[in-house]
Amino acid sequence: MSQELVLEGRLESAKTTAWWLYVIHAVSFVFSLGAFSIIPLILNYLQRPSTEGSFVHSHHTWMIRSFWWYAVWVVVGAVFFMTIIGIPVAWLIWIGAWLWKAYRLIVGISRINRNEPAPV
Repeated sequence: MSQELVLEGRLESAKTTAWWLYVIHAVSFVFSLGAFSIIPLILNYLQRPSTEGSFVHSHHTWMIRSFWWYAVWVVVGAVFFMTIIGIPVAWLIWIGAWLWKAYRLIVGISRINRNEPAPV
């Protein structure tokens, strides 16, 4: 016998909003390397308090942390890029940060689709 998780209307709406924020983060990530992710980041900060106590809250935290850590690594790569010797290191940092952020988006979307909390 299969079990279905029935979500109340408010939680289902919060889950849908979080799912769309993942999509917007991903689109921004692919087309602008995350430069326009500030818009969904602000929405994550605004939506997170209303999801306190639900699995959706962890997804907002996951997206917020993903954004800030990605930004940190982009800046670290930029610092390395300022020196001729550091340019290859900068590219490695940026590629690693890009792959890490892509992984975080994929994990987040797949977990929210299964009604599971994000691993924060």
